[in-house]
Amino acid sequence: MDLLADVAAWFADPANWEGRNAIPRRLGEHVQMSALAVAIAALISLPPGVWLGHSGRGQVLAVAVVNLGRAVPSFAVVALALPFSIRAGLGIGYWPTFLALLLLAIPPMFTNAVTGVGTVERETVEAARGLGMREHQVLSRVELPLASRVILAGVRVSAVQVVATATLGALVGWGGLGRYIVDGFAVQDNARILGGALLVASLAIVTEVGFGLAERLATPRGARKTGQTEGLATPPPA
Repeated sequence: MDLLADVAAWFADPANWEGRNAIPRRLGEHVQMSALAVAIAALISLPPGVWLGHSGRGQVLAVAVVNLGRAVPSFAVVALALPFSIRAGLGIGYWPTFLALLLLAIPPMFTNAVTGVGTVERETVEAARGLGMREHQVLSRVELPLASRVILAGVRVSAVQVVATATLGALVGWGGLGRYIVDGFAVQDNARILGGALLVASLAIVTEVGFGLAERLATPRGARKTGQTEGLATPPPA
């Protein structure tokens, strides 16, 4: 109970809401980094994933190659990127963290894009072609709407992972909410550690709920009723 009281006092302390180490500033850094990593990962992974799902060519090989990146721990990527970032004059902190988050975000989105489009019922696709639709029309008007929920599920998985993993950036000199956890350990301030962890967990929950709602809204009503997009593979967290 004393620890919870200390955490409540930490949140209530005006000093934690203003200045260089203010909660709004650290939260903004965390959200900005996470959003940028997820957005660029989506630009890199979704177009080829969607096209491979549509064409049905090389899906297994492509997904296997991309998922090799999931075997490398994010902190290892940060550590490996650090010397290259320093040599390139980019400094420490931001760019090694960004690279690790980018590589973490790509596999779930790519895999779900391939899976979502590739598992749309072939009868539906062939019926669209029989109506005279060209391939780009089949993709944009039939496959993408039906696969949208699965694709967004991949984005959701990536976004939640990125939000949680961005805390590692504090270990190499970046800011974000992980700063409270790392600095708390440095001075053995348990209230600061737990306060930072609660902020990260809350942001991850908000991200999960937000994308879950987006998945629901993006699913065509017919697909909701038939469950066409249910049960398709969503990669587990790395």
